[in-house]
Amino acid sequence: MIPKRFEFVVFGLVLSGLMSFLVSGIATARTTGLVESFPGLWIGAWLTSWLVAFPAVLVVAPIARRLVHRLIRQD
Repeated sequence: MIPKRFEFVVFGLVLSGLMSFLVSGIATARTTGLVESFPGLWIGAWLTSWLVAFPAVLVVAPIARRLVHRLIRQD
């Protein structure tokens, strides 16, 4: 198992992987249609986008948390 101190990084890895997988699939389908080469095109687009999405999540997540904290009423 992975130590607790890496929870933020593992969360970012999983979140960015799943989100980039879905978004790249939708974008690829809209661009190419469901052609025979779609799975390979999708995987290629996904891997490229994941390389960008993972570090972006690590940078943007703390900013988003602070913004949400300011928007939520503290009861």
